[in-house]
Amino acid sequence: MRIATFNINGVNGRLAALLRWLDEEKPDVACLQELKAPQDRFPEAALREAGYGAIWHGQSAWNGVAILARGDPPVERRRGLDGDAEDTHSRYIEAEIGDLIVGCLYAPNGNPAPGPKFDYKLKWYARFLLHAEDLLAEGRPVILAGDYNIIPTDLDVYVPDRWRDDALFRPEVRTAYRYMLDQGWTDALRTLHPDERIYTFWDYLRRRFDRDAGLRIDHLMLDPILAKRLVAAGVDRRVRAREKPSDHAPVWVELKD
Repeated sequence: MRIATFNINGVNGRLAALLRWLDEEKPDVACLQELKAPQDRFPEAALREAGYGAIWHGQSAWNGVAILARGDPPVERRRGLDGDAEDTHSRYIEAEIGDLIVGCLYAPNGNPAPGPKFDYKLKWYARFLLHAEDLLAEGRPVILAGDYNIIPTDLDVYVPDRWRDDALFRPEVRTAYRYMLDQGWTDALRTLHPDERIYTFWDYLRRRFDRDAGLRIDHLMLDPILAKRLVAAGVDRRVRAREKPSDHAPVWVELKD
């Protein structure tokens, strides 16, 4: 089984690129972030024609998350996180696909930090980590995939010292990442590539993709059941090199059946 995550940075504006990638790689499950489309403008028909059922949580102009599955559509379990009734951002959706639980997230960026946006990010992560713990307690296979907006370590950023005060790299958010590992989650990509500089995001500015000046902020976290089934993981860099790309590349894992 291949499961992927892809911050598409505008699902309608980059629909052709998304459909091409789906046709080439044929992931069994794909989590999308940053749809930038209201609920009624998600391209469900085009994805269905490509062989994918979908659930999605849209938001006009910003945010938005979706889960795609080849064949039958995913069965939605929840959208949003508990703990803040005033949080209307479309940042989390969760589904059952067979015996698998899939959570798709688009965590807050948090810049500028410190400030209200960073405070929101930390509060959002507190809620997310509580939910992640509840998922582990279910004792079922779970994957939490998406744009975490966290650079976990110095190995995950092209010039670490330039990012020390950024909301993606501050100690508070790296602590949240480590807390997730301590809960029992496995960072699939880093587990299989422990010493490599592998990036998933390159800003459009200053030819950063051409210079490989990137960040690793898109993660697939596996519960202990799925961690035992992990056989491969990687980044589809070539998708970032194409015309009119997202600033992220798809990230994927292969799991034994």
